Amino acid sequence: MISVENLKVEFGVKPLFSDANFVVNDRDRIALVGKNGAGKSTMLKIICGQEQPTAGRVVVPQDTTIGYLPQVMVLQDDTTVREEAQKAFADIQKVAERIERMERQLNERTDYESESYMALVEKFTSEHERYQMLGAEGYEAEIERTLTGLGFERKDFERPTSEFSGGWRMRIELAKILLRRPDVLLLDEPTNHLDIESIQWLEQLLATWSGAVVMVSHDRAFINNVSNRTLEISCGQVIDYKVKYNEYLVLRRERREQQLRAYENQQREITEMRQFIERFRYQATKAVQVQQKVKQLEKIVPIEVDEVDNSAMHLKFPPCLRSGDYPVICDEVKKAYDHVVFDHVNLTIKRGEKVAFVGKNGEGKSTLVKCIMGEIDYEGHMKVGHNVQIVYFAQIQAQLLDESLTVFDTIDRVARGDIRLRINDILGAFMFGGEASEKRVKVLSGGERSRLAMIRLLLEPVNLLILDEPTNHLDMPSKDVRKEAIRAFDGTAIIVSHDREFLDGLVTKVFEFGGGKVREHIGGIYDWLESRPDRLSPDPSLRGRGVNTPVASSANKSKNTPSSQGGAGGESSSYALRKEQQKVLKRAEKAVE
Repeated sequence: MISVENLKVEFGVKPLFSDANFVVNDRDRIALVGKNGAGKSTMLKIICGQEQPTAGRVVVPQDTTIGYLPQVMVLQDDTTVREEAQKAFADIQKVAERIERMERQLNERTDYESESYMALVEKFTSEHERYQMLGAEGYEAEIERTLTGLGFERKDFERPTSEFSGGWRMRIELAKILLRRPDVLLLDEPTNHLDIESIQWLEQLLATWSGAVVMVSHDRAFINNVSNRTLEISCGQVIDYKVKYNEYLVLRRERREQQLRAYENQQREITEMRQFIERFRYQATKAVQVQQKVKQLEKIVPIEVDEVDNSAMHLKFPPCLRSGDYPVICDEVKKAYDHVVFDHVNLTIKRGEKVAFVGKNGEGKSTLVKCIMGEIDYEGHMKVGHNVQIVYFAQIQAQLLDESLTVFDTIDRVARGDIRLRINDILGAFMFGGEASEKRVKVLSGGERSRLAMIRLLLEPVNLLILDEPTNHLDMPSKDVRKEAIRAFDGTAIIVSHDREFLDGLVTKVFEFGGGKVREHIGGIYDWLESRPDRLSPDPSLRGRGVNTPVASSANKSKNTPSSQGGAGGESSSYALRKEQQKVLKRAEKAVE
């Protein structure tokens, strides 16, 4: 469908990538992966024609349509949500107007036997058939289905787009792209502004998409559920793996191990040749052999090893004061603007707990965070415990960094006391070592800005950490390091996130926001997803890595036992099964206590 041939991109001395060759086929679900700054977004822009490569070309067939969702878009605010979505069907509307004009002409004319009249009838028939083939009869229903799947309610359809936040307007742009049904979808971080329900809906839609999909995403669960092929940008090369993301990780590890062995063998061979040359350089009897070794040495092509970030981010929160036993207690808390955001909120967060706030956008997660921080008024009683020191990290903090400053100056301006002597060490731990510390903020990628904003957060000790979408724009390794750091954090953490993989195994309690209520769920993120009556089936390979539910697993086992199917010896095996279930239940009760 799309052919990429000998592609090369240079922004500085070292090219982003070179000699890139691959083909995007029909029904491909390609995950484009690589560390931050590897050139993933640049590759998408080149494929859709927004940027030109230094060398090489992208061949797109003339009748192939491409839909591109960038990370940042210029949004317009002069229409309603429905009218904006209808722009996806501009071609259909033009056809409808042509049909309407021809229909008026047919009704007005009386020269039924003339050649021009017959030509008009033939053209009218052709256009009407095309109109029906474009799916025009049901496009309004398709608009409603897509907007609803992306989290909009019917009452939102007639609201002006200017009333919505940037994240919601990005959803409208995504809806328009999906409604156009392009042959190739290019999606750059499509899940950044979606809640868990909308992400799962998009997963199912893309799994049955009739065209091709090329996506950049750092949501591990999302790309693994959708992808059937992985393109990796590494060492300035594009490597094609014909497998989904999880399988790619295994193959990549094996590939790197092979490269390391080959590299070590080659280095050993080079060392032996050099030693031979140095040893017999001045012996006339060995002159021919020495010259042969020199020529062999010159012909050796060095083996490159796939780059792995060995300068791993050593993220560690500084020691903090011990807070009270209950950092946050809400008692009948209510917040209303022109409508009730939430009411009768009763929750208690214990010291050291890691909890998740989940739910659709606009249901009050950020509002309750603002209540906890004392930024807005509310009704009811809320108690922030003794010695609680709160730090709030939101994605907007990364966007508010002064773009004219360098990385070093950004930290130097907020550092105090002895910490100023260790700024270079801290920056090195966050992969801003050496020349990277002299980069200006304006040239940093989204993930690099997020890391820089996190350094600022770490410069003061805290014991209550509130993180709002902490994984946006971070690559996979950075997300893993941040997750481990929060897991090892001595204090309490409230995490507002829609990233299932990030929350899995990290939180032990989920607070669900919806319908003006806040419901508490004991267990991990996949336990909560399983408990929902309207749940969309998650990928079974991703479950069970967080807080386990042994009672449920034993119940599942019981369905496959002979006793549960009325087999022989059912009574004795049923008794043994009940005893086993009682043991499992007691263990679970102790764990809950």
